[in-house]
Parts: sequence; C-alpha cells; structure tokens
Amino acid sequence: MNRRDVLQSGTLVLLLGMQHIARGASIVAVRVWPSKDYTRLTIESDGEIKARPFFIAEPPRLVVDIEGIDLIPALRELVAKVKSDDPNISGIRAGQNTPGVVRLVIDLKQPILPQVFTLPPVAAYQYRLVLDLYPTQVADPLEALIAERLAGKPQSQPRLDKTLTPESAPAPAPVSAAVPDPLGELIARQTGRPASSTAKLPMASTSAVTKPAPDMPLPPAGKTDRLIIVALDPGHGGEDPGAIGPGGTREKDVVLQIALLLADRINQQPNMRAYLTRDADFFVPLHIRVQKARRVSADLFISIHADAFFTDRPQGASVFALSDKGASSSAARWMADKENSADLVGGVNVKAKDSQVQKALLDMSTTAQINDSLKLGSAMLGEIGAVGKLHKPRVEQAGFAVLKAPDIPSVLVETAFISNPDEEAKLRSETYQVQLADALMRGVIRYFARNPPLARNRPV
Repeated sequence: MNRRDVLQSGTLVLLLGMQHIARGASIVAVRVWPSKDYTRLTIESDGEIKARPFFIAEPPRLVVDIEGIDLIPALRELVAKVKSDDPNISGIRAGQNTPGVVRLVIDLKQPILPQVFTLPPVAAYQYRLVLDLYPTQVADPLEALIAERLAGKPQSQPRLDKTLTPESAPAPAPVSAAVPDPLGELIARQTGRPASSTAKLPMASTSAVTKPAPDMPLPPAGKTDRLIIVALDPGHGGEDPGAIGPGGTREKDVVLQIALLLADRINQQPNMRAYLTRDADFFVPLHIRVQKARRVSADLFISIHADAFFTDRPQGASVFALSDKGASSSAARWMADKENSADLVGGVNVKAKDSQVQKALLDMSTTAQINDSLKLGSAMLGEIGAVGKLHKPRVEQAGFAVLKAPDIPSVLVETAFISNPDEEAKLRSETYQVQLADALMRGVIRYFARNPPLARNRPV
C-alpha cells in the first residue's frame, strides 16, 4: 500500500469515526412537563442533536425525526413518562427510522402549535432538545375568573383556615433602619467593589412598616364595582428548579406551595380572586409571567421566591420593587441578576416570533408604577417582619425583569434564604408556610386600605 492509499484509508476511518460520534450522542435524561398552558418534552444529551418536526392535522400528531442518536432504552422512557391526565399528549411512539435517526410520533389530544428548539449547556444541564406543545384553543383566564366570581365559588384549591380580616391581623413588629447588611459585605468581597458604591437610590420610607393603621377594611364592593385580581407568580418551575438548599429542598416547590396557600386566602375575600402564573410544576418565561398578569388586568403582581447565596450565613426575608435608576444596593443588583437568568436555565425559544415584542413591553415601566410598588412592598414587609426575620428593614430596588409590568404595582418577595439550613427547614415547614401566607394576605389588605383599587371599565 503506497502513501496515498494509507492517507486515503486514514481519512475514511476519520470520516467514519466522526459519523459514528455524530450518531452516538448519549441521552442523559428525558423529561415531560405537562400543564394546561402547554406541555414540554426535553431530551438532554451529552452532544448536540438536531430535529426535523412536521405536524399532521388528522388525527393531530407531531412527528419529529431526531438526528444523531439511535433508539436506546433512555428514549423509551419518554414513552412511559406521559401520563393519562396530560392535557395535550395522549401518547408517544418511538422507532428507529433510519440508521442514526430516531422518529418520535406524538399523538395529541387537540391541535397544537409546536415549538422545537435546542439549548446549549447551562448550569447543571448539558445539550437539550426541547419540544413545547401549545394548544391552539386557549381559554380566556379573565373570563374564567369572572365566571367563578359570578358563580360564587373560589378556584379549586384547598381551604386551609378562616378568612383573614384586618382585625385578626397582628401589628407588625417594629424594625430598625440601622441594620448591617452582611450579604452586601460578602458580595463586596467577591466583586472587589465597596458595598456602598452601588447605592444610588433613596430607600423607601419605613413609616408604613412601623406605623400600621389600626383599622384596614377592604374597600366595599360597591365602590369598586368590579373584581379585584391579584396575580401570584411562583418563581422558577419545570426545567428551572431555582435555588436548592443544603438539604435538597427546591425553591420551585416551596414557593408554589406558598403561592397556593396565599391564593386560597385571596379567594376567600369578597370581590377578590387570585390568578396564578403557574399552578403546577412547569416553566414560564419571565416576559410571559408579565404578559399573563396584564392579560387578566391584574391589580397587583406578587412574585414569590426563596433566596440563596454562596455561603450559608445570610438570613431573613426581603421585598423588592423595580428600579429605573440602578440597584439600591450591591446585594439587590446581585439578586436581580440571578433571578433574571432564570430564562437561561428554564429554556426559552429565542426565535419565537413575539419574543422581542414582549421584551419591549418590559421597558415601559412608569414612575407611578414604581411608587405604588414601593407602597405595596412596605405594607408586605411589615407583615412579614411580624412572623420572621427580615434581611433588610426596607423595600429594596433593582431591575428585576419580572416586575416590569408598566401598569401593575409589582413586588418580588424573597421569603427566606433557602441556602441557610435553619431557614430551609422553616420553608419546608407547613406552619411557617401558613404564617407567611397569612402575613402576605394582611399586607395585601393593608395596601388596598390605603390605596383603594381604581374603578375600571371591566365587567364584573
């Protein structure tokens, strides 16, 4: 064999080897996230894979040819993960279509608008192929809330205790403004910047926190003559677990439980309903959370989270409002950057047609909205301080993307530091979850007592 033959055979071996590698991407995990909003299928692999989807209308099914893999047991697990109560999928079939190409046939319960896209490695994830299945017929959430009100029954969530009234709300504990910020000091050490170098904003007044009004009934229904809607936003979900405590507690789980408890209390108030941006374990992009709240013309938006830091020392709850001038502290900026990265972990299809339009809405925040958000935050912070420790005695501000609804007072509540073992245990405790939901409800009542909801041209 001459030199040319050797080189040619080596090239052939190299090409075959590359093809084998391309076909040999290993499947790391498969996951299914069902919800009434949409169902997500995720195929995680240690190498990039490509997919060619096509939709068949009768009967409705989505066919996806996945290149670069062979049919292995891990893929068959995807078939078994589909549950009978999935709102969108009735079943999945998988087969080896051609060498190196696996065909998935997803049988659907209704017509869908599929989004199929890939995600690069991020956080704990390797390469991901994502199939989002959106139903074409979507119910109007505002109509559903109004129908519930007219029917005289709350949303289908468990009742946990009696209706809260202003008279049953204990006065919040006094708080001192002269409290050191160990979290800000730790961030300063990590970044090399003085802790005070980022404090550009005056803090919200704490007068509303330390001097609650003694009598705070909700505005009578006759004065508002409409349904008052409070949008509750449990952070993270689905592919995005949020922070994970040292004992394995996932942020997405505890904040959903707290949101459900709070929703039950809101629904027991006359003329008021809660609307959840997610009511199960699925991912909602940040701009969609804002869009959902605006779609139901929410009067308030409350995003619920559980904080984390890279040491276990920080503790206490915090409340944040939007800032249009810069973060009120280095800690607030760090928190906002961390929460704003949720879309990267959860997985957003950046090629979706309305993505840029929705993001543009997030730049329309107003001074009035921020001022109202600070009032809401102060009312809630004082009530939270009555049941647990506060990390800061004032409402902080930063550029949280999820707080940028231009026409809805919006706050983000960090219920506790899940990275602190003691506070992780509290977050897992049903007792603390109930106490926190009660405190947040009292905060909502106190806010509306000082700031009656405006009359709007909205059906009742």
